Order: sequence, then C-alpha cells, then structure tokens
Amino acid sequence: MVAKGFIVDLNKPLVFQVGHLGEDYQEWIHQPIVSKESPRYFESDFWEFLTRTHWWLIPLIWLPVVGWFLSRAISMGQTIPQVALMAALGIFLWTLVEYSLHRFLFHIKTKSYWGNTLHYLLHGCHHKHPMDGLRLVFPPAATAVLIFPFLNLIKLFSTPSATPALFGGGLLGYVMYDVTHYYVHHGQPVSETVKSLKKYHLNHHFRVHDKGFGITSSLWDKVFGTLPPKMAEKKSR
Repeated sequence: MVAKGFIVDLNKPLVFQVGHLGEDYQEWIHQPIVSKESPRYFESDFWEFLTRTHWWLIPLIWLPVVGWFLSRAISMGQTIPQVALMAALGIFLWTLVEYSLHRFLFHIKTKSYWGNTLHYLLHGCHHKHPMDGLRLVFPPAATAVLIFPFLNLIKLFSTPSATPALFGGGLLGYVMYDVTHYYVHHGQPVSETVKSLKKYHLNHHFRVHDKGFGITSSLWDKVFGTLPPKMAEKKSR
C-alpha cells in the first residue's frame, strides 16, 4: 500500500511504520486484510508477546475479580437482591461506556505520526486485520491499568457498600462485551439474535465504519442516531 510515497511493508513489524502514513492513515486502516494470520507489531519479542491475547484469558482472569467485588459488597452489608440490582445497573452503564469509547476514542481521527501509531495500537489494527483472533480482545495488562480510573469514578457517585457491586457489574459487562466481540468475528451463531449481532458488527467493519458502534447491543446507536443507514431507514418507517 502506497501513501504519499510511503510504503507499508506488511512483512515487517507494523506499529512504527503506520505513523508515516499521515493523512492517508484513516483510508489505509479501512481497507481490511481478511486473514486469520497475526501480523507482527514489534521487533521486540517482549512487546510482541504483550499484544497477543487468547480470548479465553478474559473470563479466566476477570470473572474471579468480578466475584470478589460482588462478595465484597455482600460483606459490607448489601443483600443479595441489592447486589444483583447494582450489578445489573453496572452492566447497563458499561454498555454506554462501550459505545462511547468505540465512537469517540476508538474512531478518533488522527494524522500525526504518534497519533496514528497510538490509534493503530488501540483500534486501527482491528479494522486493518479484523479476523486476527490474537488482537481482538483487550490485553489484561492494559485492562488492569484502566480499571482504576473507572473504580474511582464510581466512588464519586456511589456509597462505599454499593461501589463494589456497581463496579463488579461493570467489569462483568466488559467481560461479556469482549467475549461477544470475539464470537461475532469468529463464531458461527445459531440463534437469530446472535446472527443479527454478527451481521450488525461486520457491517461496521466492511461497509459503514462510521456508524453502528454498539457491540453487545444497538441500543445506544438508536438513542444517539448512529444506526447504519438501512436500519435507520427501517426505524423511521
């Protein structure tokens, strides 16, 4: 692929190449390479290792953490029904976080060298190589860093005993999101509901990348008017 004289060599580590694409970066990442092959990102084996994550690590690592936070809420005096309600609210709030991150951060427009480089690591790589199963879920090391700001945010508007339940629910929402995201790319759904989710998300990748930001649901796309054109047309009838 040639962009303003710069050639991205797909046989070499990609991360420190893509920044040179400048204004052509956005066009480049939305010309997907549909292959299950994982391209190399870094020369360093250590950093390369950190970018590769098997999907099953997400529930394996984070579900016990969810369980700990929910049990913490119970030990602080919350009843099981109260914890269930707060956890459900946490899951609901996560769907809004999921939509907002995907729309406003993951699809931010960049053109500078470091802007393109960081965006490629964050989300551009997924649009360029949408079937790369090892770069689809979020690396646990990065998640471990990012959960603390969210926990502190919840503490601002929640009581001490409700905070663990809300956060546990939000973290459970994240786990559901990541495994759902993996499944709509690599699974063969049988139910019509999941088939629709798969079609909805792949439409975002291969047809209208600036619409359809919901992964686990199209709810917030409906609320904020970012449904893909055909779906929006059907809704208005």
